[in-house]
Amino acid sequence: MKLIECPRDAWQGLAEVIPTEAKAAYLRQLIELGFRHIDAVSFVSPKYVPQMADSEAVMEQIAPAVAASETEIIGIVVNEQGLERAIETAGVTTIGYPHSLSATFLESNAHTTIERSRALVADFVEQTQAAGRGLVVYLSMAFGNPYGDPWSTGRVAEEIGWLAASGVKAISLADTAGLASPAEIRNLLGAVFPASEGVEIGVHLHSRPEGAAEKILAAYEAGCRRFDAALTGLGGCPFAGDTLVGNLPTEIAVLALKRRGAWTGIAPTALVQALETTKELRRRYAHG
Repeated sequence: MKLIECPRDAWQGLAEVIPTEAKAAYLRQLIELGFRHIDAVSFVSPKYVPQMADSEAVMEQIAPAVAASETEIIGIVVNEQGLERAIETAGVTTIGYPHSLSATFLESNAHTTIERSRALVADFVEQTQAAGRGLVVYLSMAFGNPYGDPWSTGRVAEEIGWLAASGVKAISLADTAGLASPAEIRNLLGAVFPASEGVEIGVHLHSRPEGAAEKILAAYEAGCRRFDAALTGLGGCPFAGDTLVGNLPTEIAVLALKRRGAWTGIAPTALVQALETTKELRRRYAHG
């Protein structure tokens, strides 16, 4: 079981920029509470994501705690400049890159094409290996898209096969627009696992809170053992068209998986403390 906590994803949608010291204190607390896989920072233009303008400064403050605890810290990049920044930043252990089967999404999210994105993936595999960093590729819109772009289970399996052949060892399938039902999640994962030998396949699902446990268990029962989540379900996708559609709430994921006998590494007391701090951050910074 691998549970990836995603404060970076959660914070990007907040109305007010969280001070660097507050971000660092929160991340240190997560590490102290036993969270060992954290999507913490991104290296993108502050023009588009002002919340992440201080990623290097945040990492400078938490790097000692990261090293002492051997915590995986994921830094998101969308281009070569971001990759260079991430590799130069102490404490960033894994590079995350959002690829997609949706040409429309890639153009709106990263101003690129599927062909250029594939070229970036190949380049990132080489550079992260040389730098001794991990790489996870997010396959955005993996469960379909709201644009009418071509999508099928077969296309997803083919793209996973291409990523695996290119040297990618970790792939997270993202339900970016929150479209997938539990049955669709189960069916897609069941179809793509044969194309993913030697690759860790995870899910980054979006959901209304009341539907989250069903989606988590559908993925788990299909064989998935890597889940992205965010405390209180903060974050999500602006394309979902429903303000209640957010990230999988970590607290729901932990409890749902516990009922299946799966240990996420997060103790109940640690979960309560992390939830309290997260709710306070939301109260202070969600509305500007």
